[in-house]
Amino acid sequence: MSPTAFEAGLQGKTDDPPHWRKPADTALEDPRLLEGKKLVRLFSGRGASAVMGCLLVALGSSQAGAQDLAKGLNVPAAVRSLDVNAAARPLGFAAAGSSIAATVPATSVSASLAKSIDREAAWLYKGGWPLYALAERYANGEALSEEAKCIATAVYFEARGESVEGQLAVARVIMNRAASGKYPTSWCAVVKQPAQFSFVRRGAFPAVKTTSSAWAKAQGITRLAMANVVPSLTTDVLWYHANYVAPSWGKRLSQAERIGAHIFYR
Repeated sequence: MSPTAFEAGLQGKTDDPPHWRKPADTALEDPRLLEGKKLVRLFSGRGASAVMGCLLVALGSSQAGAQDLAKGLNVPAAVRSLDVNAAARPLGFAAAGSSIAATVPATSVSASLAKSIDREAAWLYKGGWPLYALAERYANGEALSEEAKCIATAVYFEARGESVEGQLAVARVIMNRAASGKYPTSWCAVVKQPAQFSFVRRGAFPAVKTTSSAWAKAQGITRLAMANVVPSLTTDVLWYHANYVAPSWGKRLSQAERIGAHIFYR
């Protein structure tokens, strides 16, 4: 509503009730109406129409009703609360010399951990997070796929007593084998291949204590292995054994690394 129409409405039409008709020179002297004009300057469009509509109804219903509204509605306080601080800066910026230059939108990882963990984990790792902290962070999350669960199961049974670096290396060997062209192409098939992993019995896995911290850590290691953000073994490392055994095939291979109780080969 424009100021002209507003003033016309306040002056009323010839058929308005007697209490609406006021002299033109005093109609805008009512303090409530002055505050109403302030609201008009602060609001525009539908907001102004709604605010002024409420005031007109209150003033037009009856003199007593208007007085009751004036008691319950602190219009001056409402106007003061809407005053604009011209010196205020917009959100996302800081004063010169501040250590914060701009705000960064939050990134949600709840929709698909498998798709977003690589970016977040890489950022955390570059920021100084050690592998054990990352493994703990990603110990819980979106449920692992059946293929990923096979890796976690192998990590759990083959290396749960090892360091997180040793557990990640075991996961990496499984993934390397599946991608090498020398072994089955799925992670589960690699783990269940006969005579490869000693914990497997006739192609079946023993029961996992799913409430244990070791299982949670194995899942975190698996998520990090799939994200491939923490350096580990190179892709040509396909074999390992415990350091308390000496299989004959180890002599034909090149030792790549020793991590805990395991020796890895390429």
